[in-house]
Amino acid sequence: MMSNSGTGVEQTVRITLRMIGPSRPSSMDVHSPIKVRDLRNLIARNGHMPLENLKLVLQGNVLHDSKYGDDVYVHFNNGDTLIVAVKPKPPAKHIQNDVEDDEEELNFMVPELNSRWKRRLYIILHDKMKIPNVLLMAIFSLSLKGWAAIIMWFVLAPIAHKWDVGPLYILGTGFAIIFLNLGKREQGDMSAYSIFNEDFRELPGTFNAERVDRDMRAGQF
Repeated sequence: MMSNSGTGVEQTVRITLRMIGPSRPSSMDVHSPIKVRDLRNLIARNGHMPLENLKLVLQGNVLHDSKYGDDVYVHFNNGDTLIVAVKPKPPAKHIQNDVEDDEEELNFMVPELNSRWKRRLYIILHDKMKIPNVLLMAIFSLSLKGWAAIIMWFVLAPIAHKWDVGPLYILGTGFAIIFLNLGKREQGDMSAYSIFNEDFRELPGTFNAERVDRDMRAGQF
């Protein structure tokens, strides 16, 4: 069992360490509860193993030194078995960079949570309610103004439906989202839409009917 606080009566228990590999199991006396960080240092020192590559698994759960900025404590009972593994050396740097790039494309990263209440809320939504990271990313990426606008939209939606202007309300919402996300161009910047540029100039490489006609006349098709 793991917790983020060190509450409870401390006692000494004997646990079994089972290394992944051909080595035989061994026993160790540790305090319970104990910080995962201290437990990792103790095992690495006694077994002469690299601390940075040491991974501990208890009852199918990987033990981490900290969680959301707080030290993690682990509670043992007499006879508990702790699996100890040493991670292999990382691959060559160029191979590692390629793997990391692929993982970044597949994983959704939740924004960094600086406030304590946001970390607690993340724990509830992610650990307790099992909400996927893609939804958590959307939830924590929005500002308070964004959430206020969403709440106001749902408050006004029944009123629009009551006045029979629901379709106009939804259509107006779509146009509002478009205009609010247009951004602001600096002086001299060209728009992707030639109608907004001086003399209707197009961006280089724009593919349209005029370019197709020009390429056909030049014999490039």
